[in-house]
Amino acid sequence: MIFIKKPKFKDAYSRPRHEMVKKQIAARGIIDPRVIAVMEELPRHLFVPQEFGGKAYADCPLPIGEKQTISQPFMVAFMTELLDLKGNEKVLEIGTGSGYQTAVLCKLAEQVYSVERIPSLLVKARKTLESLNIHNAGLKVFDGTMGWKDYAPYDAIMVTAGGPEAPKPLMDQLKPGGRLIMPIGGKTQQVLHMLVKTDSGIKTTTHSLCTFVNLIGEYGWKENGNG
Repeated sequence: MIFIKKPKFKDAYSRPRHEMVKKQIAARGIIDPRVIAVMEELPRHLFVPQEFGGKAYADCPLPIGEKQTISQPFMVAFMTELLDLKGNEKVLEIGTGSGYQTAVLCKLAEQVYSVERIPSLLVKARKTLESLNIHNAGLKVFDGTMGWKDYAPYDAIMVTAGGPEAPKPLMDQLKPGGRLIMPIGGKTQQVLHMLVKTDSGIKTTTHSLCTFVNLIGEYGWKENGNG
């Protein structure tokens, strides 16, 4: 287990944030010091609706409106650690949501491009990121299963919604040697998959069971629920 140095608590949220990192993240095996430092720093309470501010550092996902959620803190850390970011990468995120995962990626990579299909969520996420002086994220409203071809290829791609398979456009936009992490499976439960693009094809590893909102789009689930 990595040792988390006890910080000087600056505000009402500093202590619960520190406890979140200590008990929910480091204690469960996250060891990347950069990931731990970022989650110790970022004010997660700013990414959730005000009425859920008191639960912002709890061990659970939370609703953010439009039938979407902000992921459980451990899942954010786990998926981020699996991407093994060093700081010079160009990352594509599918599913901006609240912008919290976007912010984590922005602190760990050189440039992040994030796609969200729901305009109102993107507007809120942009405002929150700007309020925190995070300016290395490009955001747009689009069908996330189509990716963002203009800035491809990407060193890493993170999909924060569950789909039946990895969308072909995303795999096409992944750089050789790049990593794509995504929950793959049914509409109510998935398995976290890591896909690495190699010269000989796609190398796939599987991780934990998980439950994410549905990936809606041309290469995902249909919005009307049929297929």
